[in-house]
Amino acid sequence: MAPTPAAPAGHDEPAAQALSLYALAFEHLPLGVCLFDAQACLLAANPRYRQMWQLPESLCQPGSPLGDLRAAQQARATVAAAASPLQQEWLTQDGRTIAETDRPLPGGAMLRVHDDISAHRQTEARIAHQARHDTLTGLPNGAQLHEAIGHHLPRTARGEVLALMCLDLDHFKVVNDSLGQPAGDKLLQCVAERLKACARGGDLVARLGGDEFAILQTSGAQPASSTAMGRRLIEAMAAPFDLDGHKAHIGSSIGVAIAPFDGAQPDVLLKNANLALYRAKADGRNVLRYFEPEMDARMQARRQIENDLRGAIANGEFELAFQPQITVTGGLVAGVEALIRWNHPTRGRVPPIDFIPLAEETGLIVPIGRWVLRTACAAARHWPDDVRLCVNVSPAQFRSRSLVLDVLEALEAAGMPAHRLEIEITEAVMLRDTEHALSVLHALRERGVRIAMDDFGTGYSSLSYLRRFPFDRIKIDRSFITDVHSSVDALAIVHAINGLGLSLRMAITAEGIETAEQLDAVRGAGLAEVQGYFFSRPRPASEIDGVIRGRLASPALLPPLPAASEEPPCSNESPT
Repeated sequence: MAPTPAAPAGHDEPAAQALSLYALAFEHLPLGVCLFDAQACLLAANPRYRQMWQLPESLCQPGSPLGDLRAAQQARATVAAAASPLQQEWLTQDGRTIAETDRPLPGGAMLRVHDDISAHRQTEARIAHQARHDTLTGLPNGAQLHEAIGHHLPRTARGEVLALMCLDLDHFKVVNDSLGQPAGDKLLQCVAERLKACARGGDLVARLGGDEFAILQTSGAQPASSTAMGRRLIEAMAAPFDLDGHKAHIGSSIGVAIAPFDGAQPDVLLKNANLALYRAKADGRNVLRYFEPEMDARMQARRQIENDLRGAIANGEFELAFQPQITVTGGLVAGVEALIRWNHPTRGRVPPIDFIPLAEETGLIVPIGRWVLRTACAAARHWPDDVRLCVNVSPAQFRSRSLVLDVLEALEAAGMPAHRLEIEITEAVMLRDTEHALSVLHALRERGVRIAMDDFGTGYSSLSYLRRFPFDRIKIDRSFITDVHSSVDALAIVHAINGLGLSLRMAITAEGIETAEQLDAVRGAGLAEVQGYFFSRPRPASEIDGVIRGRLASPALLPPLPAASEEPPCSNESPT
């Protein structure tokens, strides 16, 4: 407590009265105030300070060190913000916010003021929440949706996609007019709850106003995720609503725009999603439509390809091509990678990039992958015992839980020993369910099948997976090989990966060798095996036996390394 000053005698009586008033004001200030001397010892503290921090009276007596008071505060609160060395905010354990401000005084003394600003901060938070949320439903409003779209759109430059779904309630006006506004408000609140139940983690559900809502999908493959979401939404909105004893039946029309294809700015994406919504209403309501013309046409083509894929195996439209993997020292075929090709009856040759992702998404890759395994093993069973067969396996095949059985059945049907089969996986196999993936890899390994990590170096966790599973082989992604002959950094990475493989007793293969200069560079880096168009393009099964037995990639294709004094060869020509 502050000591009450003694009143001076005689002509100083007015000054004494003023000093008494100052002391009285100090005692009754609504702010917590402390005064410290130049040695950081307490001179005076008013009752509000002790009450605010719930401190014992003994600690607030003159002479208490500043450090002791600071420690007592830290035991009851944490610093939430610091505007400057002289200003900071504390968040107490009971949820209050206390602002602390230091005022240096002449002679090294200091005045410290504490203000409980909890109500102010709560008001600010409430106003900020109201500015970004719909009052009736509590959902984010159009302003927050616009902000979220602007936040996520830059990610589309890295290959991500966003889906914006605009939803309008069918027949809402009939319910609102017949049952009254309170019933209409209750219906909107019920709709909001159903929308949130249909959404997935990371989705943003917003109310744009009236009976218009929106959902921003920031994850999942598109347009499949928005199609599935639209199906759930239409079913949810079609179910009857109980409005205090009154049954209300409505529906919903949905328009979807996909970024970046249908707009790279929030306003453009919103406009195009609304255009798709208008089309849905025009088509009879209670349906979903994509922004036209590009997206709708793409969706129709996708559905057609999916339908065609379902019959491709039965119709014998798939075939395999084989690309050899060559030893650097002798030019011998050490392995052969099996690659799928689709000969569509009307479209002709369909590139894998146009159907493999769709097959993954729909689960069709499981029967397709099973066919690849059986067909490739059947083709490889008569190859020399020292030539391995390499087959890519997708994440969806791992998730199917039947991969081990599929592999064993393919080997048994072909009569091929397991050690001649090498399964190639990418990091994506491990990402979703690492423990399951590892158990499958160990099960295959225990049965003699070899495992290779494909596209090594392109994933952010590739190195960590090398610690968790002893791969037999690492395949260096072609992105590191393209300029390995002309880039010091690329060559250093290849050197490092090769050294890593040697240390971990894992073989290394460089993919994408297309020029003699690239071959010289990776050979100089110590790599023992290569693969690429420089030696052979993928060949049909009818030719691969001749390639293997004839050792088509002869040592003549492997020029000697330059002498130590020579510069490595460099080419600016495009790869063939």
